[in-house]
Amino acid sequence: MTRVAIIQSSYIPWRGFFAAVALCDTFVFFDSVQFTRRDWRTRNAIKTSQGVHWLSVPIMQKGNFHAPIDGVRIADPNWWRTHLKSIEVAYRRAPHFDDIFPFVRQLFESVADLPTLSDVNQTMTTALCRALRIETRFVRDIDLLPREDMAAMRPTERLVKLSAVAGARAYLSGPSAKSYLDEGEFHALGIRVEWMDYSRFGEPYPQIWGAFAPAVSIVDTLLNLGLAQTRAIVFGEMAGSAG
Repeated sequence: MTRVAIIQSSYIPWRGFFAAVALCDTFVFFDSVQFTRRDWRTRNAIKTSQGVHWLSVPIMQKGNFHAPIDGVRIADPNWWRTHLKSIEVAYRRAPHFDDIFPFVRQLFESVADLPTLSDVNQTMTTALCRALRIETRFVRDIDLLPREDMAAMRPTERLVKLSAVAGARAYLSGPSAKSYLDEGEFHALGIRVEWMDYSRFGEPYPQIWGAFAPAVSIVDTLLNLGLAQTRAIVFGEMAGSAG
């Protein structure tokens, strides 16, 4: 059964994002839709000695109010240096700093010259998936359907048609979509709707700096646990994650 997820790209996402990707045969970056401010598109959290700290990618404000995600450009070319330094300072005492931080540095250096938010998010996400040995195929929504056609579609219609073109027999959705997603439109094309269950990601793992903070970037998981244990968390009990 070919399972497809269609989700906006996010900045250095949390472990639950990668678990959803790993469940799929194809993952569609849904970046032709309108950019939303103060969202996971531009920021994510790490833990520091002072508590949770947000890393935010600076974007150009002029002309971006109604821009699609893949049209949003980065404002400061040195943003990545600031983020990398924040991670280094926060996690230099983490158990796996010595073996993971060189990879994190390479990850940030690989996006240093990229001009758009989508470029950064998609490049980092695919690199992290390779490191975790997630073999899911990545495509962009605009590679499946014309941008203008998608803009004229209703939300569920757009997802259904993207799923169909991607060859889906099952569509994996986040639980927040239950309030608006019309499953009948998927069923009409023989596509089963499955719902991602993130509940297991509330289970604590060892972190430095005090009480467990669940909603942090996968960078936190990697530096605290290492690659093998992070991969085990991402892949753990996946059979029960989609219903």
